[in-house]
Amino acid sequence: MPQTAFALFTAVLLLCCVLCLYRIARGPTAPDRTVGIDILGTVVVGFCALLSLVTGKDYLMNVALVWALVSFIGTLALARRLEWQHDND
Repeated sequence: MPQTAFALFTAVLLLCCVLCLYRIARGPTAPDRTVGIDILGTVVVGFCALLSLVTGKDYLMNVALVWALVSFIGTLALARRLEWQHDND
């Protein structure tokens, strides 16, 4: 049962990755691409957490936490840049 659940969750996360990459590549506006990058970061955090639960390696939770923080800071930086760019137009 755990292997089946892991395979199912991995397939769902990979599908989310593909959809996010599509949004990043084809997004008509910069905010669409920013949302795609943010969601992709969240999917990576979820995958690290899932991998930590399955393998029992605790350090992967630390990796997920650091990735979430870096993703959040990156999203804030992109949002500030988009706001600055919008104000200058």
